[in-house]
Amino acid sequence: MRFSINVPNFGDFADAGTVAAVAVAAEEAGWDGLFVWDHVVHDKGARRSFGDPWMLLTAAALATSRIRVGPMVTPVPRRRPEQVARQVATLDRLSGGRVIFGAGLGGPVEDEYGSFGEPTDPVVLARRLDEGLGLIDRYWSGEAVTHRGEHYRAEDVTLLPTPVQRPRVPVWIAGIWPNRRPMRRAARWDGAIPLFADATHGVAPPPEQVGEMVSFVRGERDGEGPFEFVVGGVSPAGNARDLLGPLADAGATWWDERRPIDETVDKVAPVMRRIEQGPPVL
Repeated sequence: MRFSINVPNFGDFADAGTVAAVAVAAEEAGWDGLFVWDHVVHDKGARRSFGDPWMLLTAAALATSRIRVGPMVTPVPRRRPEQVARQVATLDRLSGGRVIFGAGLGGPVEDEYGSFGEPTDPVVLARRLDEGLGLIDRYWSGEAVTHRGEHYRAEDVTLLPTPVQRPRVPVWIAGIWPNRRPMRRAARWDGAIPLFADATHGVAPPPEQVGEMVSFVRGERDGEGPFEFVVGGVSPAGNARDLLGPLADAGATWWDERRPIDETVDKVAPVMRRIEQGPPVL
């Protein structure tokens, strides 16, 4: 099992220097990854300060040499696929091939989409997500792309340079279990980032539900390549076998350290304290 730190892109973490310091601390303490949320307003009534996730991830990548970095998750339906493809490829080259691309619908939909006149129909957003992901993957190939789809068009365009990682940057797909459609989508890519109906953000999911999700995704997969299952919550420092052992046995391959969405989620001090204690021990 690998271990990552998960932070929002608002509050204390809206500052690129703070995120860079978090990344350095995580690398020095032995963590394997740093993932940053991708929101524009989240809960717009809260009126927080936000940082652009790609700028924050750039700061993190420039300050480190080992840990993986990426968004968790980028809402592809509210972004242009060609811009996302370019941003990810640039970050992957800058970092020496350390990017993981977390993608999904994102939310809250009314705040993040509706506030800007974007569609809020989940069926439309899901179709944009699938079409957008397919285009991003094709853009990363470095080959000429022509596409005339339901939501996007491309006329003989080649996006260079390609990412360092081949055949592509790993793509992890988010969703809420037990919803099958997002996990069926994840099975077509390189990893699954499930939240669980019975476990809010920052709370470890029940191992039996993780096992059900893992079995479902494996049953949907056609490929033989590596595939990651990412779960998260708050873990104790030191020996965490009682918490993480059953999750690893159920098939989880990454533990993503996440604070609950409360008044501390965007505060750097508690995150740094946990980082400095080092990743949990199985």
